[in-house]
Amino acid sequence: MTHKEFMAFIWPSLLAMALFIAIPIISVAYQSMFVEHEQIMIETETCGPFGCTPEVAVDQDAMRKIREEAPAGRFNGLETYTNSSHLATDEITEIVATSENFGEIRDRIMNLPFYKALIFTLSYTFIVTPLVIVFGFIIAVVVNSIPSVLKGPVIFFSLLPMIVTPLVGSLVLFWMIDSRGVVGAFLQYLFADPSLSLKASPTLTWVTLFVYGVWHSAPFAFVVFYAGLQTVPSDTLESSMVDGANRWEQIRFVVMPYLLPLATFVALMQLMDNFRIFEPIIGFSASASATSLSYLIYTDLREAETPLFGSAAATSMLTIVGVIILLLPVLFRNAREFNRKA
Repeated sequence: MTHKEFMAFIWPSLLAMALFIAIPIISVAYQSMFVEHEQIMIETETCGPFGCTPEVAVDQDAMRKIREEAPAGRFNGLETYTNSSHLATDEITEIVATSENFGEIRDRIMNLPFYKALIFTLSYTFIVTPLVIVFGFIIAVVVNSIPSVLKGPVIFFSLLPMIVTPLVGSLVLFWMIDSRGVVGAFLQYLFADPSLSLKASPTLTWVTLFVYGVWHSAPFAFVVFYAGLQTVPSDTLESSMVDGANRWEQIRFVVMPYLLPLATFVALMQLMDNFRIFEPIIGFSASASATSLSYLIYTDLREAETPLFGSAAATSMLTIVGVIILLLPVLFRNAREFNRKA
């Protein structure tokens, strides 16, 4: 294939990537360099039957003129990334200088909003992702071994958690663990503690969110592994049986190596999805116990008076960097494996 033919073949993909990936990311990076304009206040007088009282209000005309002159806001450079709402470099320096031991440093840093969200995001990502892969694989193997007449209904019910939208699914589980819900009432009965509440404890709230994440995402891994199981060479399985391999040994030495590329694919997808956890925090009303980087973006954009676009953009860029760091080991491993086979 000549270079001209190659470019003619690939330019539609390059154009789509530029329009829908590169330009939005560049615009977010540009916005992260700006912060909102400082409000211009004006003093007015409100007069009534009993006299006039001075009032201070935002000069809307002056603010409108400033926004027209600089729509992106006031240039702030990289300071948004280092302020107290993000990397908090000054605060961490002060914490390290004034703390007496490592435990105090850790606790004080974990109370900073960005790091508090980051630790939950990483915990959710590194706990839910492997569990999704394991449970998805187990479900796929079990479904693949049941009689054909039962596979249709079993596959349908196995996919239900993935079919339900994340917000609705989290609300359903939220109501179930409520003290008046099925799970909450059963746990109170089981432990003979009427005051027991899964939502009152931050630790139990985290556990509930992890359980929801596995419940919601395991069907995706199941579908991928189940499709892969249909392509496992029957000759290889039969040869292993002839050699005396039992069921577990067939899975361990034949099926699992064969499905390893699919496991890598599922891991990549889950790492990206889980690092952007957002809907379950809203559905479970868990923001008091668990916040994520995506939730910080949401709160910045929900500021009552002026949405903090610059802060939300900076958090978005840090989230992108986090996803890239998570994916790099997997991508390097794939590249090394590809080069080895080439």
